[in-house]
Amino acid sequence: ARDDTFIRSPTLKIIIFHVESLKTNGEATWPKDVGVIALEIYFPSQYVDQAELEQFDGVSTGKYTVGLGQARMGFCSDREDINSLCLTVVQRLMERNGLSYDQVGRLEVGTETIIDKSKSVKTVVMQLFEESGNTDVEGIDTTNACYGGTAALFNAVNWVESSSWDGRYALAVAGDIAVYATGSARPTGGAGAIAMLVGPNAPLAFDRGLRGTHMQHAYDFYKPDMASEYPVVDGKLSIECYLSALDRCYSVYRNKIHAQWQREGVDKRFSLEDFGYMVFHSPYCKLVQKSLARLVLSDFLSHPRSNTETGPFSGLEAFREVKPEETYFNRDVEKAFMKASTEMFDQKTKASLLVSNQNGNMYTPSVYGCLASVIAQHTPQHLAGQRIGLFSYGSGFAATLYSLRVSQDATPGSGLDKLCASLCDLKARLDSRRKVSPAMFAENMQLREDTHHLAPYVPQGAVEELFPGTWHLTRVDEKHRREYSRRSLNDDLPLEAGLVNSTTATEHIPSPVKKMPRLPASTAGPEAVTVSNGDH
Repeated sequence: ARDDTFIRSPTLKIIIFHVESLKTNGEATWPKDVGVIALEIYFPSQYVDQAELEQFDGVSTGKYTVGLGQARMGFCSDREDINSLCLTVVQRLMERNGLSYDQVGRLEVGTETIIDKSKSVKTVVMQLFEESGNTDVEGIDTTNACYGGTAALFNAVNWVESSSWDGRYALAVAGDIAVYATGSARPTGGAGAIAMLVGPNAPLAFDRGLRGTHMQHAYDFYKPDMASEYPVVDGKLSIECYLSALDRCYSVYRNKIHAQWQREGVDKRFSLEDFGYMVFHSPYCKLVQKSLARLVLSDFLSHPRSNTETGPFSGLEAFREVKPEETYFNRDVEKAFMKASTEMFDQKTKASLLVSNQNGNMYTPSVYGCLASVIAQHTPQHLAGQRIGLFSYGSGFAATLYSLRVSQDATPGSGLDKLCASLCDLKARLDSRRKVSPAMFAENMQLREDTHHLAPYVPQGAVEELFPGTWHLTRVDEKHRREYSRRSLNDDLPLEAGLVNSTTATEHIPSPVKKMPRLPASTAGPEAVTVSNGDH
């Protein structure tokens, strides 16, 4: 039996359906196709060109653009911090999808950009919920390097599939500002935020039971200095940790899908061919290309009778007996398998690197920027029915390889059609940013370094250079309390205004368990709505 409970709020009544606890066969009842319904991405309005940065830094031509595979790097002025990034991306997602804040029952933020050792970013974002009167929102911040966003997403999915679910949506937010001290690591920075709406009947549904996770202790990348934004990085160890975690997660995933197929009576071996697309956490694009080659090596070694005369493993017989743990820096293995995987990289992974190549490493949102890039560059018809593999990695270290199944329904107005439409302008948005000289970029980095955690402080960055609708820091008082305002959406930037006014983008998404009254899509924000990060 199903019990309907009415919950009152200042703005509307929500019908909550209690999830039935048991089926007749004793198994838990699961909401169907839980996953990502909508996805919003935010990145700063300015970037530095990596080729120009090579010249400015006095390094060899191609060191950043070819060696790392990076073209541009987005960065924040002192007007933006982790709170403002998350305020911006959450409000954009809510507005563009015509959602009421009453429809959200869980919100969790994954970030490693820590500006307060006690107060969470999530509590700052809750100020967006105040007008709705909705304070019944579970979730808090989750931190472990670049893995926090994935943990937040998993927690959102687990909540919807649990007895705690009250019928509302969950929001998983990932955001970071990736900055490094002057030196070889600086061009691997970036900044941005992702917000994902999670619920049942999603166009990107989680493959239930198919997650391969590896957790281990290592000091490959960490931030022990609370007075600095900069990490301590052991570059070689970090690459070894990343690749070893990839090997182990892929092996666990493969074993789990084999077991699942065996239960279903499916007699086949799993390989990369079973993924329509494969996306990775991207510290820099070249590592992603090497990572796909790494999975081809894993497929090769797991198939003892692989054909080395013809096909994808042609000419690889000499590597039959190699041990994966001895090949992380083996140039012969790397070269051979990158060559063998070239066609597969072009088909399954290359498109995912749009945001990474143009904006840099966003840390926790990185792998989801890669997911957004795939969706942005393909039609619903092309994506329908595909399985997308995702590898998420966070230093220290924590990693998971899992998969999403794309809905078969690509008809106009379907959830998949709306998701694709909301991201189809991604490249245009990247191209609309303002290029800043390397000298000005260096000045910005120095300003951030000099004023990090300074109080009281009034930011110097120009508000008019931010995208319309962007939340920004207005001041930090003597008690380190931060106040924010939102730049108006009515400013004369046609591209961003179009994002909000688009009839496709603002199509209302009903509540998961009950269609709610359609709310008019917001087309303008207050000129100077001000919020603070509280008194704590």
